[in-house]
Amino acid sequence: MAGVTDRPFRSLCYRLGADLCVSEMVTSQKHLWNSRKTQLRLNHKDEHGIRSVQIAGTDPQQLAEAARFNVQHGAQIIDINMGCPAKKVCNVLAGSALLKNESLVADILSSVVEAVETPITLKIRTGWDVHSRNAVNIAKIAEDSGVQALFVHGRTRADAYRGEAEYATIAAVKAAVNIPVIANGDIDSAQKASEVLAITRADGLMIGRAAQGNPWIFDQVKQYLHNQRIVSPPQSEEICTILGEHLQNLHEFYGELAGVRIARKHIGWYLKAAYNEQQPETEQFRRHVNQIDDADTQLALVMDFFRTQPPLLAA
Repeated sequence: MAGVTDRPFRSLCYRLGADLCVSEMVTSQKHLWNSRKTQLRLNHKDEHGIRSVQIAGTDPQQLAEAARFNVQHGAQIIDINMGCPAKKVCNVLAGSALLKNESLVADILSSVVEAVETPITLKIRTGWDVHSRNAVNIAKIAEDSGVQALFVHGRTRADAYRGEAEYATIAAVKAAVNIPVIANGDIDSAQKASEVLAITRADGLMIGRAAQGNPWIFDQVKQYLHNQRIVSPPQSEEICTILGEHLQNLHEFYGELAGVRIARKHIGWYLKAAYNEQQPETEQFRRHVNQIDDADTQLALVMDFFRTQPPLLAA
C-alpha cells in the first residue's frame, strides 16, 4: 500500500495487534535509492516488530541487488511485489504484470532467493484476468524457487479493486503448495476474517485497506478468532489518543509541511471509519481541516471534533 504503510502507520499497526507489517514498495532501480521518497520508505529507526521490506521491479539481477541492499539496511524479510495493479507499475511490466511471464517470475525468484539468506516472501494476485488465473502455477514456481511464504489477493490484475474478492483460487493455491499461504482481499471485519479462513484454509490473513482509519481491526480479528469475542469499537477518547499520536508521528517523520498534507488522507479515513455513512457535519469538517497547513492547528481541530462528535461505529 504505497503512500500508506510508512513507518508511522506500521508502528501503529504493530502496537494494535498486527503480527507482520510490510513496507511500501521500494524500487529496484539503484539510481533512485538515495531519493527522499525511497530513503523515507527505508526508514526503520526505532521500529518495533519484524522489518519486512517489499521490493518491486522486472530485472532479476536488479531485484537481487535490491534485496542485498535492503538486508544491509536492516530488512529481516524481503517481500517481492507481483500483486500491484496500478497502471504506472504494470505499464513497465512490474507488479501484477509479471504474472503474464512465468519464466521471468522463476528467474526473479531464484535470483533473489540466492542473493540473500533472509527469508523471501511473494505477494501475488490470482492472475492477469479471469481467463488467466495462474496463481497455482506461480505458487508452485515460488515454492520450487525457495520462497518461504505467499500472500495472495483474491482478484486478478484486470479486476483492480473492483467487485468482490474470490477465495476459491486462494484455496486452490493452499492445496497445491506446502509453504504458508496468506489470504488477502476484502477482509474488513472479524467475522469476515473467520469466513475467509474457513473457505481458504489459509495459514494467515493479510489486511490492507480495511486498516485505513481502523487500525484496531487487528486486535478485533485476533480476539474473535481466538475466543469468538467481539471487541467493542473504539470510542472518542481512544480514537483521540491513537489518532493524535499518529498525526504527531507523521508531522515528525515527514516534517511539518509534508506531514500535515499526508495526514489529511488519514484523517479522512478515520472519519469514514468512525462515522460509517458520511454525515454533513463530517464532510464539512473534513473540507475545513484539509485547508489547514499548521501542524498544531490540525491536531487541535481533529482532537476537538472527535471529542465533541460521538462516533457512530456499530457495536
